[in-house]
Amino acid sequence: MELDTENESRFGADESLAELHELTLSAGAEVVGEVLQRRDKPDPATLIGKGKVEEISGAAAMSNADVVIFDHELSPSQLRNLERELDRRVIDRTQLILDIFARHARTSEGQLQVELAQLKYMLPRLTGRGVEMSQLGGGIGTRGPGETKLETDRRKINRRLQYLERQLENVRKVRRQQRARRESVPVATVALVGYTNAGKSTLFNALTKAGVYASSKMFATLDPTVRAITLPSKRTITLSDTVGFIRQLPHTLVSAFRATLEEVQRASLILHISDASSPNRAEQDAQVEIVLKELEAQDKPRLHVLNKLDLVPEDQRDALINTDDTLYVSAKQSLRLDALLERIDAALKEDAPSRVKLAVPQSEGKALSLLEARSRIFSREYRDGFVDLDVQAPESVVRRLKRFVR
Repeated sequence: MELDTENESRFGADESLAELHELTLSAGAEVVGEVLQRRDKPDPATLIGKGKVEEISGAAAMSNADVVIFDHELSPSQLRNLERELDRRVIDRTQLILDIFARHARTSEGQLQVELAQLKYMLPRLTGRGVEMSQLGGGIGTRGPGETKLETDRRKINRRLQYLERQLENVRKVRRQQRARRESVPVATVALVGYTNAGKSTLFNALTKAGVYASSKMFATLDPTVRAITLPSKRTITLSDTVGFIRQLPHTLVSAFRATLEEVQRASLILHISDASSPNRAEQDAQVEIVLKELEAQDKPRLHVLNKLDLVPEDQRDALINTDDTLYVSAKQSLRLDALLERIDAALKEDAPSRVKLAVPQSEGKALSLLEARSRIFSREYRDGFVDLDVQAPESVVRRLKRFVR
């Protein structure tokens, strides 16, 4: 069962409800009904009007629904009141997204991040959630005299929060060490960001051949993945896939995933991936901008990559023209990916390629192999035991072979 109230998003009500539908399916639930109400302002007690509460209660009973999902964040009191009135489990959009994250987190880091966000969400909502939470408990050494189970639960959650924070700080330290090692050599990092289900992981796989899990379900990718790729200039860079963004992304998630999203903050270039076929593209792009601003990454060099070109009707594709900072591609069908790599190559300053002429002794097998692997060779001539080459190579390669520069 889903419900949407008119919200402050730039999304229309129908689009918002459709997105909630997709989120619900991604969480593994079956949608048995939808209700939409427009109000000038939310009811402080139940968010929706009394009559609508009765309507939903009847519909939920008839359809035997287990859960009622609101496309709006509910206050602790609204959550309690609605559960009492509807006699059903009630969750809001934030909790639904947290549930999806919990289902899709595969690594220990991802699981730590999701649990941290869930507990931060749960803590202010403990009060009054069932009689069992206000009963006095017994037991020596488990809680002080007269403490309620609610207070005990709150203490347990706070202890767990402190533990998770320590574990994630260890993760951040490891990431910083890994990043420091990467930054000790001139290798640029390019981060993929975008609205959930824009095709980031499919593009990541197409560029890196990494085989990262890609799915049409929302938030299929939670755990960060970094892979090396070689650009047309033969420079090696690292490409980082990140969690998808969404409107009203819970702040607790942004905070919990900050260790992961540091890859975005430290990237040399951001690829903002959009779904070229989505009718809500402008609104989705605006939500990505909001999260980038929260990460203080809004001013980073950026390329806008409009993916899923294969889903755009053919008669509309001719009007989609690439510009200096916008490219249309299809990751699924590998359309225009060469142009994307060329554009990435031109945008990056690290280890910049330069064109040089070299005279390398034929006996210098390692140097010749290095040039074969790491440079573009425009011409090659053999004379008197030397190989004369006209090449374009990254600065790091030219520096290693500077003794052969003519």
